[in-house]
Amino acid sequence: METQESWFNSKGYLQGIFWMVMVCVVSSMNDALTKHVGSHLSGAEVAFFRFFFSTLVLLPFMLVRGKSAFITHYPGAQCIRAVLLVVAMTAWSYGVASLPLTLATTISFTTPFFILPLAKVFLKEHVGWQRWAATILGFLGIIVSIHPTGNAFNPMAFALIISTLMFASLDVINKKLLTGDESLLCMLFYSGLGTAVLGFVPAVLTWQTPTLHELFFLLLLGAGGSLILFCLLKAFAATEVSALQSFRYTEFVLSAMVGIIIFQEFPTISTLLGATIIVPSTFYIAIYETRQQSKKAIQEKFALQNAA
Repeated sequence: METQESWFNSKGYLQGIFWMVMVCVVSSMNDALTKHVGSHLSGAEVAFFRFFFSTLVLLPFMLVRGKSAFITHYPGAQCIRAVLLVVAMTAWSYGVASLPLTLATTISFTTPFFILPLAKVFLKEHVGWQRWAATILGFLGIIVSIHPTGNAFNPMAFALIISTLMFASLDVINKKLLTGDESLLCMLFYSGLGTAVLGFVPAVLTWQTPTLHELFFLLLLGAGGSLILFCLLKAFAATEVSALQSFRYTEFVLSAMVGIIIFQEFPTISTLLGATIIVPSTFYIAIYETRQQSKKAIQEKFALQNAA
């Protein structure tokens, strides 16, 4: 019988789903922390401390593994990742602090529209019409959920759109690195270190000394950020990037729950209506991909038998 450890460490579509759902759970909690501390500190400062503490959390693991853990085979790609990440997180921190949590999450769901073509062009992944259909259907649900209510448009929505584009590019680069020989721990460490270094100057320019209470939440934010990246990279190592995009919509429901419990931000009728469109599309693609994996396994088994 397959052990839990071997299941978590093995590759497959169900493993990819598990790690992506974990990304959504931790990300929702981190967004709540970002919104809380971002109401007192600048987005640049929040982004800096997030990755500063993330680096501190990972440093002991790097030291235990020795000098080899610090060796990166793709220094150029790591630098590009750091630039994209500092822009993404700074923009996201400003946006989340200014907009309702559920609305911020819905804007982040434009990621698949960037990821699917990027994965097809740069990763040479096959993107079938079923994946496109499920992703588009989920996005239509988002449009329904943010139906205009007559409120004034907040320009910080543009910051979230920019952040989403950066995250989409990061997803593709992460998948590309995972197909090589770059270690997961190395990618996590240099994500934090590079982003903290690049984000230091913007943080100083907007500096406001955090309280001990805020430093504690920033520490949690940094640890959560490392956990998000760990789960995300595990998901991408388990299966194709484009196959997981529909499961990002799980965060929509989670962010609504966090908004209600912590910030008393109750979702509107249109938000709930949008969720009824998003959730079925996610379940549909899960069933479709699982069947495709089973068919592929059967075909490979017959091919091996015929070859023998």
